[in-house]
Amino acid sequence: MTPLSPAVTRPLACALGAALLTGAAPAFAQDAMLGNILDDPGSGSAGLGFLSRVETSPYRGADARVDLMPLYLYEGDRFFLRSNMAGVRVTGDHAAGLELFVERRLEGYPEDETPDVLEGMETRNSEADAGARYYGEWGAHHWDLSVRQDISNNSHGTELRAAYGYLWENDRWSVQPVFTAAWRSGDLNDYYYGVNAVDVTPDRPAYNAGAGINLTAALYARYRILQNWSLLGGVFVTQWSSEVGDSPLVDSRTQWGGMLGAAYDFGNGQVRWNKPQTPTYVRLFYGRDSGDGCHLVKIMTLDCVSLNHDDPTDIAGLHIGRPFVSGLNGWPLDLIGYAGIVRHLEKGHQEDAWQIDAYMKGYYYGFPWSHRVMTRIGLGFGLSYAERVPYAEVTAQAERERNTSKLLNYLDPSIDVSLGDIFGSERWHELYFGFGVSHRSGIFGNAQMLGTVDGGSNYIYAYLEAAM
Repeated sequence: MTPLSPAVTRPLACALGAALLTGAAPAFAQDAMLGNILDDPGSGSAGLGFLSRVETSPYRGADARVDLMPLYLYEGDRFFLRSNMAGVRVTGDHAAGLELFVERRLEGYPEDETPDVLEGMETRNSEADAGARYYGEWGAHHWDLSVRQDISNNSHGTELRAAYGYLWENDRWSVQPVFTAAWRSGDLNDYYYGVNAVDVTPDRPAYNAGAGINLTAALYARYRILQNWSLLGGVFVTQWSSEVGDSPLVDSRTQWGGMLGAAYDFGNGQVRWNKPQTPTYVRLFYGRDSGDGCHLVKIMTLDCVSLNHDDPTDIAGLHIGRPFVSGLNGWPLDLIGYAGIVRHLEKGHQEDAWQIDAYMKGYYYGFPWSHRVMTRIGLGFGLSYAERVPYAEVTAQAERERNTSKLLNYLDPSIDVSLGDIFGSERWHELYFGFGVSHRSGIFGNAQMLGTVDGGSNYIYAYLEAAM
């Protein structure tokens, strides 16, 4: 577990939130110092959770923000997913190593209520960074060196971070103070805190923010309350550089924040993946958007299952899954991790585009008739990234005058039956036919990581899934 290096603005707390999450798998480099959230942080370990955070805003006249940070955790042999960050471990082990990653920088103007000082200015949104991190640990001492570069053509900025943390822990709890210094380029600071000539007003003079160094002190804690559940918490204070603090957009150089949440550890899936009999699930599906009238809850309760016939768009996809847990706690409940691609067929409304989904899905099959006809109901929870915001979301959000985001939360409820049991074929016992919903949303506008989007899309689909 290597130290968090939060040196962002509003997003600082989000980055810290991600930090809490990324501390989940301390065998590899992390941005957070909460100790072991996952009991067995080896290959294939996974978890889900959330953080509720509150932080002051550096922008003049902006209220403190309360935000929900979903935690999506996966640590494989090479690949990792840590909420707003994904990447590969190039080399190293638990003691030292190198990672390459892409990360959503959770920084930008307030989107829920624009303060007067930002009125009329073009919104500075979150950007995507690519970076590299070298980390190391010696006993309880942890350090982290990283570099980030904007790749979304927004700020064109660069950030260098250096962090140090010291970890106290036992079987149930851990506490870790972390100290971070972050150098931010002038392009990065100016994008979020500068004032261009076209934005000058009598109360908002022109300002060009230069490069500067921010300092952050943070304290993280983790307490394991049940076998698989942990409570997470943290507080931080950041001293922004004078280059940011002197901006007419900024109220104070000092920013405070705190967070509280919980995470569930699914365990180490690689233990099962190494067994020859462990199946791989391959799902092929095709569906159509439900239109604006059918919401997810209505679809799941069969209150609304109509398809969009006015300006329909379709999806075709392939998801591949591997089981993490079979018979969770002795219940008829399996947990399977999925990842896959979806093609949005936009029917001429806009260009077709790709979508990438990654999620954990639970299947319940304890029905009285399941010994005759295996029946599963499932619910998946994870992330979805669209190459282009789907047309169904563009139109629905435009009608409500709401924003959109390429990155959204992903839900995947489904129901299926074994075709082998229906047709009396033992060979087809693990071949399932069913219906599901591909749902993208922004958690009711409460998650900055998801662009504070309130709304999304639903595609009702039919599928075949085979265990191979």
